[in-house]
Amino acid sequence: MRTPVAVALAAASLLAAAPASAVSNFVVTGRGYGHGVGMSQYGAQGFALHGWGYRRILAHYYPGTHLDRVPDLLVRVLIASRRPRAVVSSKQPFRLGDAAGRRWKLPARRLVLTPAARVRLHDKRIHLRLPVVIQPGAAALGLDGSGYRGSLNVVRDGSGLAFVNVVSLDLYARGVVPSEMPYRWARAALEAQAVAARSYAVSLAGSRTAYDVRADTRDQVYGGIRAETPRTNRAVSRTAREVLRFGGAVARTYYSSTSGGRTQGIPGVPYLRSVADPYDTISPHHRWGPLRYSGTRLGRLLHVPAPTAVHVARNGFGRATSVYMRWHGGGGKLDASAFQKRLGLFSTWFWVGKAGKVGASHRAAAARARATRRSRRSEAARPRQRRRHRPA
Repeated sequence: MRTPVAVALAAASLLAAAPASAVSNFVVTGRGYGHGVGMSQYGAQGFALHGWGYRRILAHYYPGTHLDRVPDLLVRVLIASRRPRAVVSSKQPFRLGDAAGRRWKLPARRLVLTPAARVRLHDKRIHLRLPVVIQPGAAALGLDGSGYRGSLNVVRDGSGLAFVNVVSLDLYARGVVPSEMPYRWARAALEAQAVAARSYAVSLAGSRTAYDVRADTRDQVYGGIRAETPRTNRAVSRTAREVLRFGGAVARTYYSSTSGGRTQGIPGVPYLRSVADPYDTISPHHRWGPLRYSGTRLGRLLHVPAPTAVHVARNGFGRATSVYMRWHGGGGKLDASAFQKRLGLFSTWFWVGKAGKVGASHRAAAARARATRRSRRSEAARPRQRRRHRPA
C-alpha cells in the first residue's frame, strides 16, 4: 500500500505534468451507493435469492462475529428534535409525569406541548417541569399523528423540544426493518437486516446522554407503528433478541445499500474487513455514470476555478480519499467526501477522467442506471437509498 506522502507526491507530479491548456472536460464514473462498510443490502438480497440463510449472510459480511441473544432491552430513539410545537395523543387513558415528581392519569385526549411547557390538566393550568415522561395505557401513543409503541420522553432541545421514544429492542426492530429494506424481499435478507439493526442499536446504547439512536439516516431509519408490516414483523420474531457479538462486545454492524462489488473495510476492526460482494450486481447502483462535466461547471460545483487536470488518491480498498486539482495559475486538494457531496455522487468509489475516454462497459452501465432512475418503481422495489450512519 502506498503511503499518503507517496500518493500526494505522485498526484503533484501528475498535475504538474498537465499542460495549462489541457481540455477541461471531465467524466465521472463509479460504483456503489453509501459508505460500503459492512453488509450490502442488495448483496444480502442477492445471497438470499441464491439460497443463503441469514446466519450465513451475516457471517460473510461480519466475519468473526457470532450470534447471541440479549434481553429485550429498552432503546431510546430520537424521533423529533427542535420542535416549537408538537401534539401527543392517545385513544385510551395514559399517564404523564414531570421532573418535579408530579404524576397525572389523563383521559384519552390530545396534548399540545410547547417549550413553555404549560398545559391544561384536569381543568387546571399546569407548568410542567422538563423532562416529561409520557406512558401509554391500553393504546399506543401518537406524536403529530404517527403512532409509537413504548413511552415518550420530552426534553428541552435548544429553543424547542426533543421527543425520545423509549421502546423495547424487538419492537424497535419492527419499526426499522421495513424502513430500511423492502418488505417484499427474501426472508433471509429481512432476517439479516433485523439482526444488523438490533446489533447496531445495542452497540450504541448509553453512548449519548438523552438518546441512543436517531430515527433517520444518521443512524437507522425508524418509522414506528406506521412502518410495520406482517412480513417484516415475522422476520423480527424469527430472530427475536438476536445480535452479533465480536469477542465480548456487541458488534457495530454498519450497512449500506450497495457496495459496488466489494465492501469497504475499517482498519483495526476485524469484523469490518473488506469482503467480496458478488451478488450486489442486482443493484441499479452497482455501477453508475458516466456523468459529464465541463471544467467550468465542475469548478462551479466544487467552488474552485475551472480545473484543467484532476487526480484521485485512494485508500487500500480502492475508495477515493482526496481529489487533487490543477487550474490556470494554481491548484488545490479536496476531501473525497466533500467532492462526492458537492457533485451528488452515490459513493466515494469513483473515478474522474477526461471526457471521451469512457469504456463501452461504463456507457452500458450508465444507460441502465439512467433507465432505472426514470422508471417509476414502487418504494417496495428497493431499499431506501441512503448514506446511512457513516463510520467515523
